[in-house]
Amino acid sequence: MGYKWIGAVLVVVGCGGFGFSLARETLRQEALLRGLLTSLELMENEIRCRLTPLPQLCRLAARGRNGALRSFFLSLGRDLEKGTASQAQQCVSNILEQQKDLPVPVRRVLKQMGASLGRFDLEGQLKGLRACQNACRRELGELERNRELRLRSYRTLGLCAGAALAVLLI
Repeated sequence: MGYKWIGAVLVVVGCGGFGFSLARETLRQEALLRGLLTSLELMENEIRCRLTPLPQLCRLAARGRNGALRSFFLSLGRDLEKGTASQAQQCVSNILEQQKDLPVPVRRVLKQMGASLGRFDLEGQLKGLRACQNACRRELGELERNRELRLRSYRTLGLCAGAALAVLLI
């Protein structure tokens, strides 16, 4: 009889933990998108004012970032400098294949960024970076819309699903 109760508590805790981890992942996505937006704005300003070369631009974008975004931009700068691929788009694709910890919305914006970097003239690259910024803002807006309600729902659903399973098992 005691094992059933221990099992029930473990089921509730496990399902509740899953709900809380979903909420934490949503907050992580928001933070990554905000960091990416800041990096894209910095890149636009550097290209416009200083005509910074792409490898150096990527290293500048990595400053102030941490985790997956920092690693992405440092890898991109290194690959562009080495010339491991003929275009920035191919470098971005190669790095995204290696880095599986970036969420889908961030990946979409980074792929879009790779498609415009180094392919066009100055004005074309600036337009491409602005389009990436707008896409990033849209993704961020989607995540921020009803954020508190959604986060609370993830947590509540996790705990309720765990309680329902525990009742069924007892």
